[in-house]
Amino acid sequence: MPRSEDPRLVTGKGEYTADINRPNQLYLRVLRSPYAHGHISELDITDALDSPGVKAIYLAKDISHLGALPCRAVLKDAQGNDAYIPDRPILADRKVLFVGQAIAGVIADTPEHAENAIEAIILSVDDLPACADSSRALDPDTQPLHDAEKSNLCVHFEKGESQLVDAALASSAHRVVVDLVNNRVAPSPLEPRACLAEPTDEGYTLHNPSQGAVAQKLVLNKIFSFDKHQLRLISPDTGGGFGIRGEIHPETCLVLYAAQQLGVPVKYTGDRSEMFLADSHGRDNLTQATAGFDNDGRLTALRVETTANLGAYCSAAGPFVPTMAGGRIVGTVYSIPHVHHSVRCVYTNTMPVAAYRGAGRPEACYVMERLMQAAAKQLGIDSLVLRKRNFITSEQMPYTLPSGVVLSSGEFAQTQDLAIANSDWNGFQARKQASEARGLLRGRGLGFYVESSGGGPEEEARITIHENGAVDVVVGTFSHGQGHRTTYAQILSETLDIDFEQINIIQGDTGAVHFGGGTGGSRSSQMGGIAVQRAALGVLEDAKVIAAEMLQVEVPMVAYAQGQFSASSTDAQVSLSQVAKASQEAQFGGAGLSKLLRYNRGEGFTFPNGCHVTEVEIDAETGVISVVAYTAVDDCGRVINPLLATGQVHGGVAQGIGQALYENVVYNEEGQLVSGSLMDYAMPRASQIGDIQVSFNEVLDPNNDLGVKGIGEGGACAAPSAIVNAVLDALAPLGVESIDMPLTPERVWRSMLAYKPT
Repeated sequence: MPRSEDPRLVTGKGEYTADINRPNQLYLRVLRSPYAHGHISELDITDALDSPGVKAIYLAKDISHLGALPCRAVLKDAQGNDAYIPDRPILADRKVLFVGQAIAGVIADTPEHAENAIEAIILSVDDLPACADSSRALDPDTQPLHDAEKSNLCVHFEKGESQLVDAALASSAHRVVVDLVNNRVAPSPLEPRACLAEPTDEGYTLHNPSQGAVAQKLVLNKIFSFDKHQLRLISPDTGGGFGIRGEIHPETCLVLYAAQQLGVPVKYTGDRSEMFLADSHGRDNLTQATAGFDNDGRLTALRVETTANLGAYCSAAGPFVPTMAGGRIVGTVYSIPHVHHSVRCVYTNTMPVAAYRGAGRPEACYVMERLMQAAAKQLGIDSLVLRKRNFITSEQMPYTLPSGVVLSSGEFAQTQDLAIANSDWNGFQARKQASEARGLLRGRGLGFYVESSGGGPEEEARITIHENGAVDVVVGTFSHGQGHRTTYAQILSETLDIDFEQINIIQGDTGAVHFGGGTGGSRSSQMGGIAVQRAALGVLEDAKVIAAEMLQVEVPMVAYAQGQFSASSTDAQVSLSQVAKASQEAQFGGAGLSKLLRYNRGEGFTFPNGCHVTEVEIDAETGVISVVAYTAVDDCGRVINPLLATGQVHGGVAQGIGQALYENVVYNEEGQLVSGSLMDYAMPRASQIGDIQVSFNEVLDPNNDLGVKGIGEGGACAAPSAIVNAVLDALAPLGVESIDMPLTPERVWRSMLAYKPT
């Protein structure tokens, strides 16, 4: 089934937040800190207030009653002490902690007038030493960012028994150690952030791109002390989420506050370079992983020690991502008797880090796959054999992972075999020789992944059948590119046995959607999809009661097929639309034919997994890498729509390739962002991606009605390790044993120079 969303979007009929305008609206522009760290010594807005077109200027003191941007993460260290979560002000108050931090909001009649007023504000900051390097954040001579603390430590998270791991490593026949960098990335959705707030008779309407309007409304209700009906939040078409669309940023609060104070619509639209400064970043971990192996190559113990850079403050997800989210699958698909997971979450003078596609799980998978590849080389065991020897088997399931989370299904060895066959692994040597004949180095790499998906454990759907046969579906997830309109309509079309075109999906508007966990963590099919299916089955049962009365038979005698109710004892039939019309009559309750269902999956998660194989060619003179073959085999449970699932793999792989080869947020020693535009920050182009061969190994999840697991994040989990392992394989003849992402041509070239025999 092709995506039903696409004709409208590709013909320019999409409506994004930036497309929405109101008469007499005003515009917000933001004064941002050009300093990474310091005390604000002067902030004079006198001249700016007198600038043409300026209606208001807001500083921290004007909005102090709103409080701070919230962090949802509630964590404790191994001793039971709470993580230190400092208040994150909407506007900087007396101190700035990173370049780009919002200091003042200017409201004017045009964006140009607002920008001119920004230039008229006099700002002076007394510099303090800045630290943008997480490896130095806890050094004794590094200036603490937050005055209330003597350290830049948010929390030292630990899971597992350190002493047991010490003993197991000490007695292991082999110890393998790798030091790794998960580079900082900028999410960069297609649509730069925009928001429009307008007063209404009931309160306020806010147009804002999101990954779930209900969740954003809850946050804003708390900040503004609104009652539940005072704010309506609408997320129109949204050009990608990637984690950051789950965040509330200062600009959203400022437009809503300005609309409240001035009584007129107020709009903010960011530009691309501004988003590098003002959107939350992703990843940014330093990790040392140590594994023990016995003489047969079986894992005996694992220690993962990570320093996770949170930026200057905690985002909404904050320290949850590198600790609990990534920690769920530490050790990934391998059976390991003893595991110790340690994460020091630290503050630095950089943009706060939030969830980014996969949110901790790609980082954990990268660590494990780099470790297994290094172990294969050190132990002299074929990497495929070593992985198979250590896979968790289906016979061991349900298997309790080191985090305590239960892994319920997966055929990892089978999935690896499929990837090896599909990639023509055994034909690699001939391709390698052909590349060498052209003066190119060729390597192949494998990345296995497992990730835990599901997000919040509840989701809601409401099905309404109209007398004209149309069916409305209100659901609490939100599509920002995934194709929910198509997927949910497929589920409903099959469940109700009606035409796909009769179905209308309603999402992203809290005027209609009153509950929902939004979309994130690959949760939509397994949460929204099941809620839709169960609500549809429920409305059919209700409809059968009415149909039985209309057919003058007992309910058990009523059959349903192709939109028609019938009974074997009579030739009469009534259609679903006729039942919907009858449901509005007093004798049938008069409420119409509708079913609201809230689905609760209970404890646990689903575990999408897969094996990706890639081949690269490297120009030995320049270090330029080309991804010449990419093969993905994913187990996402039941594949509802192969086209959509394949598209999700493509998107995840593209972002994984971006992180592995191109993307890198760079701050200099003074905390200045030096990769603040697409001239400095390289995202992969279509010509650098190439064909991606996608197939699926459908191992149904036993714990949900549809047997689905999720597919949105697998590519981002597998691609970085597959790419880096392939590059290291190509460079192995030159003696290169380790290299950090992103594998830029310069970095590869320098690594070849460092190891190449003179």
